[in-house]
Amino acid sequence: MQIIISNTSKEPIYEQIYVQIKKHILTNELQAGEALPSMRQLAKDLDISVITTKRAYEELEKNGFIFSVVGKGSFVSEQNNEMILERKRKVIEEQLQSAIQNSKEIGVDLSELIELLTLLYKEET
Repeated sequence: MQIIISNTSKEPIYEQIYVQIKKHILTNELQAGEALPSMRQLAKDLDISVITTKRAYEELEKNGFIFSVVGKGSFVSEQNNEMILERKRKVIEEQLQSAIQNSKEIGVDLSELIELLTLLYKEET
């Protein structure tokens, strides 16, 4: 599992770790039951504080991506695909709500926003 930390990113380091591990889980690069590196080992590998890796692991556990066993470590949880899809939809809704608010603030009308969304969506496929 490769994790790349960017010092120029506006995201906190723990969040960068969280997002990358989550991506590895959702893309099945990390399989259910697979052990993650210990918090100490990951901190050493990334040359960061153990507190930072602990926070990332806590967020992953809180959101159901991993589980911890005292004395054994942290492991990838079995993922419920329906729940994953629902979480992703919720994130998309929140991001779209933010885009709509920003558009209204600068006077972008609905048709222009739809045109922009359509253009960006087609670029990605």
